[in-house]
Amino acid sequence: MKSIRVEKDSDNIIHLILDNPNASANVMDGDFTNSLRSVVQALSDRGYTGIIVRSAKSSFFAGGDLNRLYNATEDDAQQLFQQCQALKEDLRWLETQGKPVVAAINGAALGGGWEIALSCHHRIAIDRHTTKIGLPEVTLGLLPGGGGCVRMSRLLGMQSALPYLLEGRQLAPVRALAAGLIHQLAKDEGELLDRARAFVLANAGDAMSQPWDRPGYQMPGGDAKDPLNARFLIAAPAMQRQRAGAHQPAPAAILSTVVEAAQVDFDTATRIESRYFVQLACGQVAKNMIGSFWFGLNAIKAGASLPASAREINTTPLNKVGILGAGMMGAGIAYACAAKGVQVVLKDVSAEAAAKGKDYAEKSLQKRVQQGSMDTAGMEAILDRIHPTTAAEDLRRCELVVEAVFEDRALKARVTADTEAQLAEDAIFASNTSTLPITGLAEAAERPQNFIGLHFFSPAEKMPLVEIIRGEHTSDATIARAFAFAVQIGKTPIVVNDSRGFFTSRVFGCYTSEAIAMLGEGVSPALIENAALLAGFPVGPLAVSDEVSLALMAKIRQQTLADIRRENRVPAAHPADTVIDRMLALGRAGKAAGGGFYDYPEDRKKCLWPALRREFPPSDEQPPLRDLQERLLFTMVLETLRCYDEGVLRSVRDANIGSIFGIGFPPWTGGALQYINQYGPEAFCRRALALSEVYGQRLQPTESLRILAAKRQQLRDEPQ
Repeated sequence: MKSIRVEKDSDNIIHLILDNPNASANVMDGDFTNSLRSVVQALSDRGYTGIIVRSAKSSFFAGGDLNRLYNATEDDAQQLFQQCQALKEDLRWLETQGKPVVAAINGAALGGGWEIALSCHHRIAIDRHTTKIGLPEVTLGLLPGGGGCVRMSRLLGMQSALPYLLEGRQLAPVRALAAGLIHQLAKDEGELLDRARAFVLANAGDAMSQPWDRPGYQMPGGDAKDPLNARFLIAAPAMQRQRAGAHQPAPAAILSTVVEAAQVDFDTATRIESRYFVQLACGQVAKNMIGSFWFGLNAIKAGASLPASAREINTTPLNKVGILGAGMMGAGIAYACAAKGVQVVLKDVSAEAAAKGKDYAEKSLQKRVQQGSMDTAGMEAILDRIHPTTAAEDLRRCELVVEAVFEDRALKARVTADTEAQLAEDAIFASNTSTLPITGLAEAAERPQNFIGLHFFSPAEKMPLVEIIRGEHTSDATIARAFAFAVQIGKTPIVVNDSRGFFTSRVFGCYTSEAIAMLGEGVSPALIENAALLAGFPVGPLAVSDEVSLALMAKIRQQTLADIRRENRVPAAHPADTVIDRMLALGRAGKAAGGGFYDYPEDRKKCLWPALRREFPPSDEQPPLRDLQERLLFTMVLETLRCYDEGVLRSVRDANIGSIFGIGFPPWTGGALQYINQYGPEAFCRRALALSEVYGQRLQPTESLRILAAKRQQLRDEPQ
């Protein structure tokens, strides 16, 4: 029993101690399932008072064996199904053997860990911030395959269980207790074990069973035939498809599992769950999502995005940072820092503007207080860390300053010089520019080795990515410290090399420009927006263009054209340019200007501007939906590939995570470069060529793609 130690205490209570010898966390791998089968066989005589399931690790149980699932193919389907069923048989024994069983949860119990806990009669968790409870499988393109769908719906009812299954919610212990997922809280390991023993001893003389195994059990809220549930289930598939998109099979499989399982006995229900689980695990979408959101993301968090020369540099957490500019971006960055315990000096040209930046955080925090996710003391502690000011002298003890002023070279140069004069020799100066090359901006700095790009995304307090841009003179120490700072405030950092627009802005611009070009071609604006949403983008390209501002797009274009001409190069025109110019001539610059592609009435939701059909009349014959979807996807993928070929991007994983977390590339794809892999490089190359012949040369396959297709290779990072 490699992964489970069995001990018996003086009260004749069996302790099943989860302790994977091969890793720092417990996982549902072959060793575990074999160990569990051995435990079941060894305890078949029932010569004990009860069972406590606990962990020797800092967490309770991490979940499934993702290495095995990532490599599973259709040829493995039958074996995987049998393994699922064998695991469920042993967990079923645990809850039906008659003696009290307690899950003593000392840390995170996620995925398979929570499924183990659900098979216990009583669940107690230590109330601390590292304890999280939930079933996040849907975020990896899977469903809970160890009984989670079946037990959650029988415990809470169909409608109450679905949000946990479909959204992958993770709860802190207090909220899990309120939701009825756990039965008790403990303050530490000692109290956890005391309460677990007390429950076993108090119930030692009773025949223990789960609620769903007791005579007369009825599912909370009724089963699938209940009229209220029936009405809900009529609309649920369409609602879920709208929320998750047509390309994500896991939510639909979860919904089907819950509905079908609610109509049959427990054992049949678990077989239904296993079949859907295996179908997802052997599918391509799960491979895409596991590869990026598990393996890729973990590698980045471990420092894989850092240049090798910066990985061994020791860093210390920052205590105080400065933010220049208290607009929406600067205010969001200030909020993100303060929420993680960092002191913030928020500087603007007027006291009113600086105070307004702090008010942004206060309004957001007040919503959290009203929702019950934070108390007033917590809100005040965060706000106390934000210090609005107009005085440059207040920046003197800042270890890092982030400039978040307008995209104007002269203005950025001026604030760089003024601020650097206040800072220590080793302080970092970072620009939040989204397009201007860092090397050029660093010319205004006396210490260019300390100058770096830190590109946050709006809203900065919510968006998970920070794009770190290394200028020509940026030192390894500066990169290492900037990377550590991003991690410190809870962000996912990727490190890219310098160029105009870097990675994310270049690729995001392709998304909006391609859609705007479609409008000029006579494609219906509603069809453009719906094509994007059906492809899995979170927001339609015309809507997001309004958010960014068409005026800003035009300004960036003019700056880019001027720079290109200074370099004696001929700028390439894009068919979107004439549409943007026309919209600006009509006074439709975007949401902040009162309207753009959309109208924004005060008394109802935004809607497409009716006059778009007059200004850009839709053609009688509209292009195929697939063409529109793939134009949006392919234009971003091809620009990402150019960034990779040029060395702006340093790894495939950075491209994949950056495209999803930063600019909304559809998560089901696993990211922009993984989209090529899952499409097949040969097929992708052929399709890009076909699209370019109809819609423009910008969609032509790159030379590197042609070579990749000819060699029948895929885009992979070298093992480190």
